[in-house]
Amino acid sequence: MTTREQFGTLDQARSTLRTSFGYPDFRPPQIRAVQSVLAGRDTLVVLPTGGGKSLCYQVPALMRQGLTVVVSPLISLMKDQVDALARRGLPAAFINSTLSSSEVADRMAQVADGSLKLLYLAPERLDAGRTLQKLTDIGITLLAVDEAHCISEWGHDFRPSYRRIGLIRERMGAPQTVALTATATPDVRVDIVRQLALHDAEIVVAGFDRTNLTYHVAPTRTQSDKDQATVHWLRESEGPAIVYAPTRKAVERVTAVLVRSRVKAVAYHAGLDDGLRQNAQNAFMNERARVIVATSAFGMGIDKPDVRLVVHHAMPGSLEAYYQEAGRAGRDGDQSTCVLLHSYPDRFTHEFFIENAHPDRTLIEQTWRVMRNHVDAQAFVGLSLDDIVEKLPPKAGDRKAAAALRILAAAGTLAIEPPALGRVWVRLLAAPARITHELQGEREFDREVLRALWRAVGKRLETGASINLDGLPPGFGGAMGVVPVLERLEAQQFVTWTRTGAGFRLDTRCRDAKWLPVDWAALERRRQADLNRLDAMQRYAQTRACRRAFVLRYFGDPDVRPQCNACDRCLGITEEAPPRVSAAPSRLRSRSRRT
Repeated sequence: MTTREQFGTLDQARSTLRTSFGYPDFRPPQIRAVQSVLAGRDTLVVLPTGGGKSLCYQVPALMRQGLTVVVSPLISLMKDQVDALARRGLPAAFINSTLSSSEVADRMAQVADGSLKLLYLAPERLDAGRTLQKLTDIGITLLAVDEAHCISEWGHDFRPSYRRIGLIRERMGAPQTVALTATATPDVRVDIVRQLALHDAEIVVAGFDRTNLTYHVAPTRTQSDKDQATVHWLRESEGPAIVYAPTRKAVERVTAVLVRSRVKAVAYHAGLDDGLRQNAQNAFMNERARVIVATSAFGMGIDKPDVRLVVHHAMPGSLEAYYQEAGRAGRDGDQSTCVLLHSYPDRFTHEFFIENAHPDRTLIEQTWRVMRNHVDAQAFVGLSLDDIVEKLPPKAGDRKAAAALRILAAAGTLAIEPPALGRVWVRLLAAPARITHELQGEREFDREVLRALWRAVGKRLETGASINLDGLPPGFGGAMGVVPVLERLEAQQFVTWTRTGAGFRLDTRCRDAKWLPVDWAALERRRQADLNRLDAMQRYAQTRACRRAFVLRYFGDPDVRPQCNACDRCLGITEEAPPRVSAAPSRLRSRSRRT
């Protein structure tokens, strides 16, 4: 067994914490985690939302020589964390799909010369191209896996790309690793340690009991009931508030309801462009808006400690998701309230999502046959998702088809290929007279490019044709030389063009009609695990016992008490459902089943 190096003392860590982050000391659970990381041990850190997980690897990273690589699942999350570090002048950066190739090269150069201490990447980026080899050659002293529950098929947010982190870690030479999450049941903790192959791991589980939070469940029957209850709770409380809604459409509708009720509210969801989303976040963070109405896309990495109220307009699909989102209240330790507006038909929405995320074996096999029937000599399938859906039974739909493709990709049967750099579809818009008149002098090269495209495909250019730019005569510079010209010509409406070649490439073993290495039993386990989590969420909403105790038992907290004297059940103030009106609930139920 290799003995790992000691990377500093707790007193040195406290000094780094004060000088770099401005905090006087670690919280008790952080102390144990930091000591384990400083001792060179693999560590699993399970701290509740607001518990300061990031400091458990950021402080040790700043104390040691070499690079810490942080695996993070979301672009927005890694950007928020890196921006927060940059504001403190700390040497951190991220690499993701929002950067140009030159920006990626600049950041890799900073890594190579030691200018960066922390580098944040998604697991897909870490395993792409030569990134992993370059980082391994430079040397990785610490690997941090954020949101580590994503690695477990028993976790509430399982991501197949995270399952490769164990193999990636092995290819790195098994550096010291710290895995971090806010929501891991005992089964998930065991799976994280196993999947990452952590050696003699120290497992730090802080109490899940956020004693400053009071939990309420308000039974509702209709959307109108929920809207009225949301306004009521917002008027009864003071300070910033978050209202979580399940869909983008619901976010927009609830925001409009609040604005009409003279509540300063803004909407936040992934369907907004970056500018609008950032403006909404800034308005909430700077308290120009008291309330932000959001999907679950909001909150990860957001450090607003004084949220006094979190309202869930609909029941989440798991207790893990609910606990994480509700836990964004009261991160400053002051008393705060978490309210779940519960209507039983909310369950049907989640059952619909589970059904679409877990297509049955028949549909997966049908999808596989469609792709095998349209494969070329290089095992490339020139079909888009829409093309595949058209060839499946009418009830399949694009959601189930997309899920089937993800399952097939996770099984290693296919790779999803991006558009080819040199393969484009071009249509000529301008008449010959305009080309001759306007593309003269300094624009002569642009005219020669159009002539080369015409020679390649002839009159088909007038209606649109696929062209391999790398197959043009040498003097044009292939795709690298021609693409800037096409962009310029399109801006002036000489042509319209797009990259082509995106599609699916099957493993060559697909030629064997009997070859389909999907673990059907594992798929069924995951589907059942999602249903079990939904059942637990439903039981929480309907329990007649202490809600806090229910949550703590679910997460395996050893300090659970039978009563907290703070939730609505213990206080004896649980609301009754409003009177049933017309047949709205049954109509909602039938709609959910038809969806």
